Amino acid sequence: MGPAATADFYGKLVEETPATGDQSHVPVVIWADPRVPDRSLSLLGLGEDPTPQLQRGVRALKRAGCEVLVVPCNTAHAFVPRLADEAGLELVSIVEVTADALASAGVTTAGLLATSGTLHSGLYADALRERDIAAVKPSDGEQRQVSAAIAAVKSGTVTAGHRTALAEVARSLAERGAERVVAACTEIVLALDSRRVPVPVLDPARLLARKVAAVSLAGGSTRIAGATRP
Repeated sequence: MGPAATADFYGKLVEETPATGDQSHVPVVIWADPRVPDRSLSLLGLGEDPTPQLQRGVRALKRAGCEVLVVPCNTAHAFVPRLADEAGLELVSIVEVTADALASAGVTTAGLLATSGTLHSGLYADALRERDIAAVKPSDGEQRQVSAAIAAVKSGTVTAGHRTALAEVARSLAERGAERVVAACTEIVLALDSRRVPVPVLDPARLLARKVAAVSLAGGSTRIAGATRP
């Protein structure tokens, strides 16, 4: 998964922690293993199951003393809840945190920018439906543009064309009734200019960082948050 999104998430965790110095920040162990098979392709039935490699990372974090599992990859949430339960780790779900934020804001319709695998799995659609929020998804053609932008972030080759295409897709979601656009892939925020979108853009990584800081600090200064971004 994406090293750039990993670095972005950790920076946001630091920013969202109400610390007065080094010692009051959240202790973190980061497991970053980009060898994990593509989660989206697996969910679409086109690739290898990433579960064994994800399980390896979760177990490593458990051995390192982590108590809270954080996975700043939306698509991986189709696999990790069971692995967190097996390891005895508390999972702070990026999907649930984001869905809760939308519900708290009184949103009734949200647009989704995500990997094809995330959309196919229904991760967000199901979580939103439980909160009486309708999900608006890109068309097939628009989704190809979203996928291209995500791939460009992962390869470090984002162009102005990718940024423009993402903004156009986000505007299309707003035109179809989305009151918020959810950047439901942690690479999206690294390529999308939210100023070009007519409705607020939610950054799940930012929401997750805020929640992790609150959960971890509530558990005491010795509590460790494990951020796995394989």
